Amino acid sequence: MTQGAGQEPVTPGVSAPVSWRPAEPVLPPGVELPPAPGYPQGTPASPDGPTVFEEATAFPVIPSSGFPGASGASALTGRGLTGQGLPLGAPMAPGLAGTPAAPGFPQAQSAAPAAPPAVDYTPTARDLPVVKSAEYTPTVQLETVTEPEDGPPGPLYVVGDVHGYLDELRAALHAEGLIDAEGHWSAGRARLWFLGDFTDRGPDGIGVIDLVMQLSAEAAAAGGYTKALMGNHELLLIGAKRFDDTPVNSAAGTASFLAAWRLNGGQPSDMERLQDHHVAWMSRLDAVALEDDHLLLHSDTTAYLEYGTSIDAVNDAVTGVLQRADADECWELFRKFTKRFAFRGDTGTLAARELLDAYGGERVVHGHSPIPYLLGEVGTEDGGEGSAPAVSGPHVYADDLAVAMDGGVTMEGKLLVAQLPLDV
Repeated sequence: MTQGAGQEPVTPGVSAPVSWRPAEPVLPPGVELPPAPGYPQGTPASPDGPTVFEEATAFPVIPSSGFPGASGASALTGRGLTGQGLPLGAPMAPGLAGTPAAPGFPQAQSAAPAAPPAVDYTPTARDLPVVKSAEYTPTVQLETVTEPEDGPPGPLYVVGDVHGYLDELRAALHAEGLIDAEGHWSAGRARLWFLGDFTDRGPDGIGVIDLVMQLSAEAAAAGGYTKALMGNHELLLIGAKRFDDTPVNSAAGTASFLAAWRLNGGQPSDMERLQDHHVAWMSRLDAVALEDDHLLLHSDTTAYLEYGTSIDAVNDAVTGVLQRADADECWELFRKFTKRFAFRGDTGTLAARELLDAYGGERVVHGHSPIPYLLGEVGTEDGGEGSAPAVSGPHVYADDLAVAMDGGVTMEGKLLVAQLPLDV
């Protein structure tokens, strides 16, 4: 910053005293300059001295931007840096700059603007911005999600693994009355949760993500909501995009996210169309949620307990791993979220109860393991040994404590959308 005449050096980010003298207007003899409207009358301390105000003026505080990294108008509220209710032209407190002086008042020499306060991102906050995106368009608009109007919440729905099958997803949502024939939200105050795994194996994973983002905005505007959980394939796609072929520590030897993504059904067309706002949206998904006594997870594993003893702790820990962007740490998170079958067999009831005791709820609802695969009716997740049996709906098991929602759409099964609670 340039140092003005008679002014002390200013350190960037530190407010410095502002020194100025009023301009001396040339007026005819006997004519005085009237004060600016709405400001106290100044009284000259001496013929050549600065104006002294008769009483102290309270200076408003200018709010910082409402969203980290935003500039100019707040990304969340749209208000400019003058602040709500602060007239353009009001004088600024010493050390603050950005608004011109009112007419009739001299412009102060600029001091370095004070740095805006840090805003901590809390991934479990209820008022997170909704990301709205036109299909395959990088422009992201943000709006504040407000609480629905007074009244009972709408019915609760969950969606199992989609894996890029966009047409099947639209058909299933339309059959439940959640979207109209054009693919727009039509369920009013209904609540819809996706259990993760939007991409890989199927033809249009990016189209699935775009649809979920679109429905998030449309449902919120109608008084309902659409939300989504982090699946292991979201972690895999984020890792492939960020770390490419960077070697990671793996029990199976040297591996990389990109190689694992390809082996697990990664589609080149998805990677080509994957944009920064898709990655940002996925990176902020929660891992666990509790709705109407249903504990919602992606994976049928107890590995969530390794990341926290509460839902908020787990979600914060998972988001923290992705924000630190350490390849080995992200790989370990991905590896743990690929575990399955915790609620199957003799110990399944105990495992489900362990999660419910820690996080609350009466039932665990999960995706990840296709129902035919979970039941041992096919040899591999890709249906390597015979065709998959027909899936009519969710599978309730572990003494009614667990509900499996992956109908095996990748195995000629069914993409499941179900209303909770389920009758058993």
